[in-house]
This record gives sequence, structure tokens and C-alpha cells, in this order.
Amino acid sequence: MTTVNRRRVLRYIGLSAAICAAMAATPGFAQERSAVKIGYAISKTGPNAGGAGITTLPNYHLWVKEVNDAGGLEMPDGKRLPIEVIEYDDRSSAEEVVRAVERLANQDRVDFILPPWGTGFNLAVAPLFDRFGYPQLAVSAVTDKAPEFVQRWKKSYWMLGGGHDYTEALAGLLTQAAGEGKINKQIALISVADGFGIDLVTAARSSFADAGLQVVYDVTYPVGTTDFTPILAEAATKGADTFIAFSYPPETFALTQQAQVAAFNPKVLYLGVGTGFPIYGKNNGKNAEGIMSLGGIDPANEANMAYRKRHEEVTGQAPDLWGSVVTYASLQMLQEAIKRRGLDKDAVAEELSTGTFDTTLGEVKLEDNQLRKLWFGGQWQNGEFIAVAPVDREGAAKAILPKAPWQSQ
Repeated sequence: MTTVNRRRVLRYIGLSAAICAAMAATPGFAQERSAVKIGYAISKTGPNAGGAGITTLPNYHLWVKEVNDAGGLEMPDGKRLPIEVIEYDDRSSAEEVVRAVERLANQDRVDFILPPWGTGFNLAVAPLFDRFGYPQLAVSAVTDKAPEFVQRWKKSYWMLGGGHDYTEALAGLLTQAAGEGKINKQIALISVADGFGIDLVTAARSSFADAGLQVVYDVTYPVGTTDFTPILAEAATKGADTFIAFSYPPETFALTQQAQVAAFNPKVLYLGVGTGFPIYGKNNGKNAEGIMSLGGIDPANEANMAYRKRHEEVTGQAPDLWGSVVTYASLQMLQEAIKRRGLDKDAVAEELSTGTFDTTLGEVKLEDNQLRKLWFGGQWQNGEFIAVAPVDREGAAKAILPKAPWQSQ
């Protein structure tokens, strides 16, 4: 072969490869797909497994099953493609969740990545979602910095509000109860030393000061703490009628049991993540009555109740009473955005930012990539964890304060 002919052949091969690559990237070739690859890293083991295994993972399983039972994700041309799942256990390790997301993007080349569980982990992977161009529907993440993060990471979506939303709602309830002479204005406050606890406690200090409430005890504890006996004993000496813990599930359950053993009976007991788990109410029975936390649901909301029934039938467990329904609604939004815009991540992200979606929460439209219509306070009443704040929102129940003392089980 002459040099000229060799060059022509090489040019032809290069041109053919370029054409094939371009054709494979065009929407017209989407019909050759056999599935949509969706991946996630979630805490299946380690201390975060309890929260992830109640709020997040069952909703991923439920959504994938319902989508695939219906024939798959619908594309703009009406064709349906089943979801192929790639799942990793992040082992409750921030380093591992980062490695897993990088693997999903670089090696598995999934079409979309679902978020991990927890504020800290969502913050840890946000730069990676942004770098690889994936929309991040951060549901189990509470942060007042969401407006700032939206500017930094254009495809990030913050679905559970900020610390001030929850602490302002709580401050309003406490101020009203204090004004009615039901409780004093002193507060004992503890918080877990991670993104969630830091965001909430920082907001709380400001909210309580503005409301004229006095924090007389303010302690931060490390993740993994199991013995709260010294903290409860010291808090009991401060004269505060209100005890607040911005805690994760293992600590929430431990604090509840250890407070009963110590006969620590604050008039207001407000605990963190895990309080809204159905198992929390079941384990504590009548002693759950009056305990408050973030979230809550409106039992009269028919769409939510229908979702709860399906969740239990498919997964074998009840969803939590705060973030579960928001998690499922975020997946419905992703599904509808794909139906409208296809598998192009940029187009789907734009649709999530600007579109209106019919979900289990009702009609949803994000405001600056944030979900703002949320329940910010709940309380166990008559065996249900029901929403009590915002107090002026339709469906809110009236908070019952003070809480009754512990009873013998």
C-alpha cells in the first residue's frame, strides 16, 4: 500500500469512528438502548444504616419496582425502558461514598445517580455530582446553605429545608407555650457534631435568642456516642423545662431509653432524626406521646396515605413520618423530567429546576432548586406522629404541651 493510500485509509477510519461516536450520542439512537442505568451508594451497614434503611433505600426499591412493573421509564417518544440498578454500600463512611459515586460515574457510566442518606454525605458528594454533570436530588439533607449551594452546584436540589425553618417553627411553639404559662423559657440543647447537628444547632441559637428563649445548656457530642447518662444528669440540673437534641437515629433511640431510666422528665422533649420512625412509636408506646421532632405528616392527606399503603405492601415496612414521602416525591419528579426531556442530564436538570410535577406531596414546583412547602414540626399524638408546624398550614394539628411524665410500660 502506498503512503498516500495508507493516509486515505487512516483518514477514512478516523472519520468513520467520529461519525459513529456522534451518532451514538444523538437522541435518535436512544431507541437502541435496552435499559436506563441508575446507580446509588447508600449506607447498608454501619451507624447510618438505620436511617438509610427506613427513609431512603425502601423508597428506591419501591420506585424501581413500580416503574419496571409499568414497563419502565417513559421516554419523550413514548417508548419505555426498564431501570437497571447499580447499588453500592457506602458502609456509613464518607470516604467510601465519595469513592462509590466516582465509580458510578467513571466506571459504571450510569445515566443518573440517586443521592446518599444524610446531610453530611450529601455535602460530601455534591462536588462530584456537579463535576460529572448529574442532577443531585438531595432529600435527606437539612441545610441553611441551600441557596448558596444552588449557586455553587447548579444541578443540586435541596428537598428538606434548612435548619432555620425547623428551629423557627420550634421557637414559635415554645414561645406560645411559655406565654401561656405552661413551660419556662429555659432550654437545654445538645447536638451531634456533623453537618446536620451543626446546621440545626447554629440555627437554633439564633432562633431562640430572637424569641427571647434562654439556652442554659449547650453541648455537642461526637458521632457514635452511646452513653448519654452524664449529659442527661447535667442537663437536669439546669432548670430548663425544654430538652432538645439534634440527633441521628441511634442517639435518638438511646436518649429516649436513657431518659426514662434516669427519670429525666422535661416538659418538652424534642429529639432528632428517628423520632418519626414508626418503630420509634411502637417501641416506646404511650411514652412516645408528646415527644416532638422535625417533620410529621397530615393523616388526612389521601395521596400520602395511599403512598404509605403501597410502601408497606411492597417493602414490608412502613415509611417514616418525615422524609420518606419527600424521597418518593423526588423520584417521581425525576421520572417525569425524563419523560419530558429524555436522558440528557442537562435537559433533565433544567426541567427539575423549572417544571411543575404531580407527586405524592401534591403539586410541586421548586423555588430556586429548593422544596419549600414542608412540615417543619411534628409530635406523637394518639399513636401517630402528626404535623404541628407551620401552625397556619392546612392540616396542622395543635401541639400538646407540656408532655406527660414517663409512665410505666
